[in-house]
Order: sequence, then structure tokens, then C-alpha cells
Amino acid sequence: MALLRIVLPIAVGVLTAFLVLMPLTTGGDVSFLLDKNKVEVAKERLRLQSALYRGTDGKGQPFTLTAGSAVQKSSAEPVVRIDSLAARLQLSDGPAKVVAPKGRYDMDSQRVTLVGPVNVVSADGYKLDTTDSTIDLKTRQLQSGGAVTGNVPQGSFSASHLTADLENHIVRLDGNARLRIVPRKTR
Repeated sequence: MALLRIVLPIAVGVLTAFLVLMPLTTGGDVSFLLDKNKVEVAKERLRLQSALYRGTDGKGQPFTLTAGSAVQKSSAEPVVRIDSLAARLQLSDGPAKVVAPKGRYDMDSQRVTLVGPVNVVSADGYKLDTTDSTIDLKTRQLQSGGAVTGNVPQGSFSASHLTADLENHIVRLDGNARLRIVPRKTR
């Protein structure tokens, strides 16, 4: 026991000194060669998972775009493929939501093509269901690729095709257009 009382403190002191001085004795530089043939290269130029984009439109109204994933294959292809797309827009009449399972954004033409069922719902009673729509962001025009049904505060409508001028709030129903107005809701 008497020997351990002397040896243990000395051993702790030597170990502490060794640990303190050890980093000073090594060079500190580590070098390596990276073989470009053995490095894994991404197949896509851009890949995002659970993407979120927030901003304001030309009128200063906030919006949020979310996507399950977004992929751009290469810089030569200006198309970003989007899965599980949802947009929340703050309009002058209240919030609105647009949902589509898939989409493609062409950066050159500034067009968004929504693939599959497209659902639009706004807080003030407007609802729109269609398929395969295209939105031209330059001209702010919307075209449905298929039949459209919807509700407005005054009633319901349906048609084979829809075009809309988003800037001027003009909607045109083409082909087998039906509009049902409920008189007591028009007030």
C-alpha cells in the first residue's frame, strides 16, 4: 500500500504529461490521394428530398411550395421533375392550396406541368378538380389537360377543358360546359 501511494500519483503525472505533449510532437498534416475513378459521382445534377420554398409573388403575397422530391437529371436538361407537390398561397380573399402528385418545371420556358389529378381549394369557397394542367409563369395562364369540375360560392360547374388568365381573373370553360347556380347563394 505504501508503494502504491507513491507510484500511482507519479504514473498519473507521467500519463498527463504524455497526453499534453503528444499533439506537439506529431506533424499534424495528413495527406491522401483521391482517385477520381473510385469516387462515387451523383447521377443527377440536382436532387432534393422534402424541399420547401418560400417567397412572395409580384403583389407581395406570401406563398410556400413543398415537394417530396425534386430532381434535375443534368444541366443540359432544363427540366426539374417534382413529386408530391403542394402549394399554399395567400390571396387577397384568403389562403388557397394546390396539390398534385407529380409535376415538371421547365426553366427555359418557365412552365409548370402538373401530372395527374390537380386539386385547388381556397378559403372563400372555391374548389377545382382537374388533371394534367399546365401553368405558364410568364403569361400567368393555366390550361387543364382534362375534364374539370368545381364549386364556387354561387354553385357548381363542370367542363371538358378549362383555360384561365390568372392575372386578369378570367376563366373559360370549353366543351360540354355546365354551370349550376343556386339563387340564394348569390347574395
